[in-house]
Amino acid sequence: MSVVTPGRRGRLGITLGDPAGIGPEIVAATLAALGDEDRSRITVYGDHGPLERGARAIGVTLPADVLIVGGGTGASAIAGKPDEQTGAAQVGYLEAAIAAARAGEVAALVTAPISKTWAARAGFAFPGHTELLAARLGADHVVMLFAGPRLKVALATIHIPLAEVARTLTTASLRRTIEILAASLVRDFAIALPRIGVVGLNPHAGEGGLLGTEDAAIIAPALTALPPAQLFGPLVADAVFRDAMHGKYDALVAMYHDQGLIPVKLVDFDEAVNVTLGLPIVRTSPDHGTAYDIAGSGTARPISMQRALSLAIDMLERRAS
Repeated sequence: MSVVTPGRRGRLGITLGDPAGIGPEIVAATLAALGDEDRSRITVYGDHGPLERGARAIGVTLPADVLIVGGGTGASAIAGKPDEQTGAAQVGYLEAAIAAARAGEVAALVTAPISKTWAARAGFAFPGHTELLAARLGADHVVMLFAGPRLKVALATIHIPLAEVARTLTTASLRRTIEILAASLVRDFAIALPRIGVVGLNPHAGEGGLLGTEDAAIIAPALTALPPAQLFGPLVADAVFRDAMHGKYDALVAMYHDQGLIPVKLVDFDEAVNVTLGLPIVRTSPDHGTAYDIAGSGTARPISMQRALSLAIDMLERRAS
């Protein structure tokens, strides 16, 4: 089991996610991998019962000094059996953590997976974590970045139907996404001269207009000079991810969710981290979902959650310095 080694600046909040999913297991494993001093910086927003159950399932001992706040509604959750109550609980954990962030009590949030379906049934009015965090923390433009050992991919659009992507994309929004990504690569990932590849929307990046006009009309105008970053595109989607894996680009901007997420999860599934850029705080999460089918079995892999915590710490350290 990997041991997370946080730095020394800033408190962190961890949300338990859906208490009926694998969140309790991967959070418990992550906490157990920390030393006492490191763990003293962390507040868990959730219920003690599911967290203790998750620790037993995955074969670790939940440290006695874990600070747990904001729970109650998910105390009786059963692994693998989500319902409206667990839907309400996961929203409650998240709202408590966001309130702490707004009050300056935590500088970073690491969020375990929620179920959008069950959260919606409990009255959750947002498509996901990213949109809620943007609204609650007053961010006018946020970027979803998936950062793994081999690929870093940001998304130009997030949780929208595929049929709406072309009419949602704008040059101004794409440019803002590229700017936020470029700034983060320099500040948060210590890449002094980032090379950013911008993926085309259509097959063959439009093939000179034969296969769609969006690449030339919307994407290309967003690629004006942005020192110290170098911008490339629109790039052909069926080849650019391979090029990035071989070191040609430091990060890519994909035009829609699955265009970017399929390659990331193919090559970096266990270790990729979901990062929300553009917030006034650091926010990371594992790149997977609630996994109800294995919840409580002890087979959940905590690596992505541990990487999410490690990256949050690294980002805090770099921003502080």
